[in-house]
Amino acid sequence: MSSATAAPVTEPEKIDAAVLKIAGVVVLGAIMSILDITVVNVALPHFQTDLAPAGQPPLAYSTVAWTVTAYTLALATVIPLTGWAADRFGTKRLYLTAITLFVLGSVLCAFASSIEALIAFRVVQGLGGGMLMPLGMTIMTRAAGPERMGRLMAILGIPMLLGPIGGPILGGWLIDNAHWLGRPSWSWIFLINLPIGIIGLAYAWVVLPQDRTEPSESLDVIGLLLMSPGLALFLYGVSSIAEEQTFFATKVIVPGTIGLILMAIFAWWSFRPEHPLIDLRLFGNRNFTIASLTMFLFGGAFFGGLLLVPTYLQQVRGEDTLTAGLLLAPQGLGAMVTMPLAGYLADKYPVGRIVPIGLAIITGGMFALTQITHETSYWGYLIPVLFVMGLGMGMTMMPLMTSALKTLTAHQVARGSTTLNIVQQVASSFGVAVISVVLVNAFNSRPLIGQAQGYDQAAEGVQDPGMLQELLGRFPEVGRVLASVTDPTQAPMVLLDAVRQQMGEAFASTYWIAGGLCLLTFLVSLLLPRRREVSHLLEGDDAAAQVHVPMH
Repeated sequence: MSSATAAPVTEPEKIDAAVLKIAGVVVLGAIMSILDITVVNVALPHFQTDLAPAGQPPLAYSTVAWTVTAYTLALATVIPLTGWAADRFGTKRLYLTAITLFVLGSVLCAFASSIEALIAFRVVQGLGGGMLMPLGMTIMTRAAGPERMGRLMAILGIPMLLGPIGGPILGGWLIDNAHWLGRPSWSWIFLINLPIGIIGLAYAWVVLPQDRTEPSESLDVIGLLLMSPGLALFLYGVSSIAEEQTFFATKVIVPGTIGLILMAIFAWWSFRPEHPLIDLRLFGNRNFTIASLTMFLFGGAFFGGLLLVPTYLQQVRGEDTLTAGLLLAPQGLGAMVTMPLAGYLADKYPVGRIVPIGLAIITGGMFALTQITHETSYWGYLIPVLFVMGLGMGMTMMPLMTSALKTLTAHQVARGSTTLNIVQQVASSFGVAVISVVLVNAFNSRPLIGQAQGYDQAAEGVQDPGMLQELLGRFPEVGRVLASVTDPTQAPMVLLDAVRQQMGEAFASTYWIAGGLCLLTFLVSLLLPRRREVSHLLEGDDAAAQVHVPMH
């Protein structure tokens, strides 16, 4: 039965079971994608030895690091295509394809017999993984409706928080313990995606509703040829900064500049076609623009600063990967405390009254980390600071995404989600690169750190006191530290303590930069809307039909 006038679709305040089922599908996909970004970092030393040709020395770190770079570049290449593909083929069909590609790539990686094969299979993984997050955001936004977006986006934020923490923990455990079925332990960091992926595929097939496609839209081929390689080249240049230890190396400037030029041409081109690959007209929406800018600054500042903590724990405090991951857990726990509350508040109040509070907490935490030393107490200082920073993060990331997407129409959501994921990808890569260079320069400004490494290598196996004294002349900072040591057996420990002290100072000084970036982000966040935004999510052709999730 139907009436002449359709009743308006109303969204219930309560998050019903049907929406929660959809959220479960998206969270499963996000967990696979985000965990895989971080878990591989743990396995890089094993790639160096296990994948080296028989009888040959271990592979260079710069070679195996391509397993991370190839995944990131594949992610960057496919993200711009996701918005068009979601409109053209439907989010459900594309989501199933993305999971399939990701799982296929994972299995291929697990059975790779050479570093070249592993890098190629990581590209396959990245092509699937790059679509999972923007598609997940689109599916969640359409399922939630404007009145529940904050709470649903908070659910999506959980894997985004736990990935950087859970990845090293899971990877470290698998590397140490997973010697099953005759496979090398690193294979299982990929094979673990197989059961998760099969469950995710079956779950998505049953739960995700069919959505309306837009077959009338043609692919912006010129935009694709400009944006995808432009973004990939730019991110390659940026990701090379840490390796080259400068912004001005050829490996940084050439691909980075070409990438910027291609993206600039894309920005000019994108206003010409009716349906561009990425709709930059969205930035005509003030709320979307301010939220995107705040998200960019936040991504660079926070994820750049986040890199420092596990590095500090391993290099300065001598912790292994698993312990470092466990010590980071309080940050994730803090975020899990505030994220549901922030999601609820984002549905009730303007984000301009929520996000600045979270950013103020994070900024305070970053400046607190400027006081760390090589002997800072874990329970008395570091863990409480990380927990408080987690509280701030839980109030920041997903409310920002909610604000950006809430004022878009249903038809714009797929393109908006794609744009936000590109912003986040560029921001985190840029932040990590900047903080890495600052840290390297802080190390270089303390010559004892470099000289101690050179002295250890030169003095290895040397017993002649005269030759050792000659070496101390070549490394004057080491000689200064050891000048007052009367017991030669204590010399290594004294030198190690002095090096760790200076490394702690280098990390502390780098946190001043991270704190300054957080402070800038806080100031920009004050421009976020402080009045309740008018949602346009239910506007557009048959938009209500796309957004509404019927009760079962």
